[in-house]
Amino acid sequence: MNFIIDNWYLFLLALASGVLLLMSVLKGGGPGALSAAQAVQLINREKAVVIDVCEPDEFAAGHVGGAKNIPLGQLQERLPQVAKNKAVPLILVCAKGARASRAVGIAKGLGYDKAQALAGGLGAWREASMPVEKS
Repeated sequence: MNFIIDNWYLFLLALASGVLLLMSVLKGGGPGALSAAQAVQLINREKAVVIDVCEPDEFAAGHVGGAKNIPLGQLQERLPQVAKNKAVPLILVCAKGARASRAVGIAKGLGYDKAQALAGGLGAWREASMPVEKS
């Protein structure tokens, strides 16, 4: 107990670090999430397939260029038809990143080991000044 009292600033620093790490995970920047720049590299270098898991009306309002729309509720049934090659990386996108993170679990369960979510979703994509298509 004397250690904590004598070194309260170290304890406070450790606590603040933990809170900041937790906040980044909750915002969608957790382990395995891609930044917009990393996603562009995967698309260009490895021909990654971009799957938008938003609802059709959200998809029509704006999406990553070349993305294919499969709403999260239909992902398990439709993903094998849309992305036939399980060796190609998948980039899963939604508005803010939460649905895409859940979609990664579904995709990995189907055998898509290279599935990753876009951290921050379409909002982060727009913040990075990346192109957005509307349909």
